[in-house]
Amino acid sequence: MKTYHVRKEDVVREWWLVDAQGKVLGRLASEVAKVLMGKHKVYYQPDVDCGDFVIVVNAQKVLTTGKRLEQKKYYFHTNYPGGLKERTLSWMLQHKPEEVIRLAVRRMLPKNRLGHRMLKRLKVYRGPEHPHVAQRPRTLEVKA
Repeated sequence: MKTYHVRKEDVVREWWLVDAQGKVLGRLASEVAKVLMGKHKVYYQPDVDCGDFVIVVNAQKVLTTGKRLEQKKYYFHTNYPGGLKERTLSWMLQHKPEEVIRLAVRRMLPKNRLGHRMLKRLKVYRGPEHPHVAQRPRTLEVKA
């Protein structure tokens, strides 16, 4: 039996559509991260970028459990002295719901060049419309 090493020229990329309405944020992000990494393919290798494109729609209607809306904080720094800012999850879902899903998925991807390249294939949209109809995405079912 021979070991098959996939090359980046051999990778066939597909497009997947995920509807985030009524889905829990963490479960949705872990499924999306698996598809971006390519773990659903038979020829998956951790050192080869063999993942697919993922489109997430209805980002504003994602759910969370417990008291996360008030207790979960997102921190960022303005690069000015005393510029550490924080935002709650409820503020982020009202103003930047795309960023909430992008950050959740980003933290589940590898922390290297491959992870940055995988994150570029994630497309997140606030509402139900998206401009990727020409790619004919298949729907990806995520458990609620």
